[in-house]
Amino acid sequence: MAWFYLILGGIFEVGWALGLGYSQGLTKIEIVIPTIVLLVLSFWCFAKTLKMLPVSTAYAVFTGLGAFGTALVGMVFLGDPVSLPKVVLVTFLISCIIGLKLVSDEPKDKKNTKEAV
Repeated sequence: MAWFYLILGGIFEVGWALGLGYSQGLTKIEIVIPTIVLLVLSFWCFAKTLKMLPVSTAYAVFTGLGAFGTALVGMVFLGDPVSLPKVVLVTFLISCIIGLKLVSDEPKDKKNTKEAV
């Protein structure tokens, strides 16, 4: 369940990062309000994750997913410049995130967790 919250938090992070870009310096209230909601949801999911995963792994994955998602949305939908080095590096980033999931020491049962989610 921790990884579900972590991925969901990363998705919310992409939303608030994009919202900040569209808010024109936090001056467009119709963009600022959903951005703040996404920010709170993102950190709430991240906090839930920390009940079961080490902060080092969780934070690296959380910020990596946000960076990967924001870069991908920017290149695919928002007309950000696309180059071979950028695509290779973003692919490498997501590969590292997957690697962290594969080597994580997530507890197998709830008896070993800090607190049940």
